[in-house]
Amino acid sequence: MNGIFRNGKFNAASLSRRSFIASTVAGGAALALSGRTAFAQSSDTLKVGFISPRTGPLGGFGETDGYVLELARKALANGLQAGGKTWKVDILDQDTQSDPSRAGQLAKDLINNQAIDLMLAVSTPETINPVADACEAAGIPCLSTVMPWEAWYFGRGAKPGAPSPFKWTYHFGFGVEEFHKAYVSQWNLIETNKKVGVMYPNDADGNAIRAHLAPALAKEGFTIVDPGAYETGTTDFTAQIALFRQEGVEIFNSFPIPPDFAAFWRQAAQQGLTQQIKICQIAKTGLFPSDIEALGDLGLNIGSAAYWHKAFPYKSTLTGVSGTELADGYETASGKQWTQQLGASLALLDAGFDALKASSDVKSKEAVAKAISTLKTTTIAGKVDFTSGPVANVSPGPIIGTQWVKAPEGSKFALDYVVTENATDPNVPVGAKLTAYNG
Repeated sequence: MNGIFRNGKFNAASLSRRSFIASTVAGGAALALSGRTAFAQSSDTLKVGFISPRTGPLGGFGETDGYVLELARKALANGLQAGGKTWKVDILDQDTQSDPSRAGQLAKDLINNQAIDLMLAVSTPETINPVADACEAAGIPCLSTVMPWEAWYFGRGAKPGAPSPFKWTYHFGFGVEEFHKAYVSQWNLIETNKKVGVMYPNDADGNAIRAHLAPALAKEGFTIVDPGAYETGTTDFTAQIALFRQEGVEIFNSFPIPPDFAAFWRQAAQQGLTQQIKICQIAKTGLFPSDIEALGDLGLNIGSAAYWHKAFPYKSTLTGVSGTELADGYETASGKQWTQQLGASLALLDAGFDALKASSDVKSKEAVAKAISTLKTTTIAGKVDFTSGPVANVSPGPIIGTQWVKAPEGSKFALDYVVTENATDPNVPVGAKLTAYNG
């Protein structure tokens, strides 16, 4: 979700290149016996690809994936029941290293050399879009989550009002409308002059947000102050800061990658902008504790938004764990603070395996794609329903207003991540009152 996309195309130069390492994974040709269940041959094995960014600039999105995949593999240790048969399952996970070109290459390897039955892709256009494009071209069913659906749908060539051009690829999760509802709900919790300084990057996310979200916010009575798209990797934000100070903005909103926001926010503090900000609302950056901890005291009271929170009142259909159990289990196993990506990645696995179970023939690509297109389930992150989306191939999902605050004395971690509004899913309990950034 950074400056990889320019004018609808990949700008591969905006991320450092690493040579592609072709991954080979054992295919299950040998006889596997476990307890009372026997899997006779590779034809009894379902292969599921799982692609995410676990290292590189977007590595925060994939940091928890190892733990989530371990839970999934344990849940599937005795196989998957589908179509009256028990199937062995191999989940073949791959790291994009935050490189969209590598993401596409990994997808093609899983398709052509590993003969996967289903592809799962998670987190950011730089991961999801090239994987989805490879699957669409090859006729492989693909399910994805964690990027604005508009950047997935329109960013890959779909046209407003026209039929979906996609047969094999499906996406669930938040879109501009969810951000719109959450931001209006969140920003009305504190009295401001409703002047919003926005910094939207020149990438798939930023361009979708500028085109769709900013006008919707303006219709709600907010004055949008937009200095124009900036390029990922910008280091000097003096001009933007001067404009925001001159216009007297009291709300700030951005969709940056972490290094860009850190540079901007430190300069904003040095040049006096942060003193006038009452609500700092950031997306993409600020999702994970490490993003905020890196800012020191400047990170306290920053507003964020959660596509999953441990307060979500749902359980995983694959593993049976609740949100609290998932978060606590991760903290115990890793020694690190839970992140919202835990629930998002597990929700993708929930939905993917629910689709396989609902398929009339798990070894038929057409049958699996059809099962996804009619999927209605409730994952650990909430409802997934492809029968009633805003467009074909899309199921929308919630974005919940949140805030990073100082953790209570005696807490294991320095920060607490609290829910401050729930307009897009009233089932999620609000846990705290929004505090002004300089409150």
